[in-house]
Amino acid sequence: MDTSALALAPTEFLADHTYRTVLLGTVFIGMTAGALGCFAYLRKQALISDVVSHSALPGVLAAFLIASAVFGSDGRSMLGLLIGAIVTGVAASLLSNAVAAKAPIGHDTAMAVVLVTFFGFGMLLMRVISDGDYAGKGGVQDYLFGNASVLTSGDVWMSAATGAVALAVMTGLWKQFALRTFDPVAAEVAGIPPRLIDAAMFGAVAIATVNGVKAVGLVLMVAFVVTPPAIARQWTHRLGPMVALAGAVGAGASALGAYLSIALGGLPTGPVVVIVLFVAFVFSVAFAPGRSIFALATRRARLRRQLRAEVLAGAEGGEK
Repeated sequence: MDTSALALAPTEFLADHTYRTVLLGTVFIGMTAGALGCFAYLRKQALISDVVSHSALPGVLAAFLIASAVFGSDGRSMLGLLIGAIVTGVAASLLSNAVAAKAPIGHDTAMAVVLVTFFGFGMLLMRVISDGDYAGKGGVQDYLFGNASVLTSGDVWMSAATGAVALAVMTGLWKQFALRTFDPVAAEVAGIPPRLIDAAMFGAVAIATVNGVKAVGLVLMVAFVVTPPAIARQWTHRLGPMVALAGAVGAGASALGAYLSIALGGLPTGPVVVIVLFVAFVFSVAFAPGRSIFALATRRARLRRQLRAEVLAGAEGGEK
């Protein structure tokens, strides 16, 4: 990278309180989403993060309406918005799994139906808020696409606290999560309640997802949950290192994206982080050892050489 093209040096970036707030906020979001997204990725339910993030919209807006219209308090309180988003996000993830289990339709179809239903209700609430006379309604539309520049120190602390709760749930139920992910039949035989573990697992994923809605937006949040585990999976086949690497990738890409978005002239942080993650994903798919395109091509070329040598050796033996 040509650092001379950057309008803001890293030292100047870190010296500014607003920039540090954006950096810390996005790092917490990226780390938590990356680590917890591994379980959704390994259960082949990467779309569940999309369900959670889009379903968080009606929860956020309902919390805003209740706080503003019923209690007359600040509808933009991060705690209230998070609670609303988590409630509808977890409800949507459990509902999609229940529909897929009971109805004769595929899991992807069930998740898509739940996603559009919740999102449609959220758009309806957004119209109600836009047409109504509610204090502090300005900026509510930012939850669609996010705006990291509006993060406050309180938002960062709230993101760190809720992210820590989600990570603590994952750590405390690590064995149950792992067994449920890789061998659900064995998990039930071992007496692990599937619904309870699923609720805890998708609840933790929901917390990680809705944590970044204010900064990144619900549209892009799915990239923070899905891409770091996809990158980490290219480099390791063990769950523990994968979760740690996905969290590190999410944090590192978020930090680099936050810096570049500001240093290059006020670009939106969420999209820049997504581009950084995409570059890391392409590099991993191309060059990671064991599973990359380069590794597979090398292995196939070696096998072809071995096969050709064995065929030639057999032919020479037959001639003798």
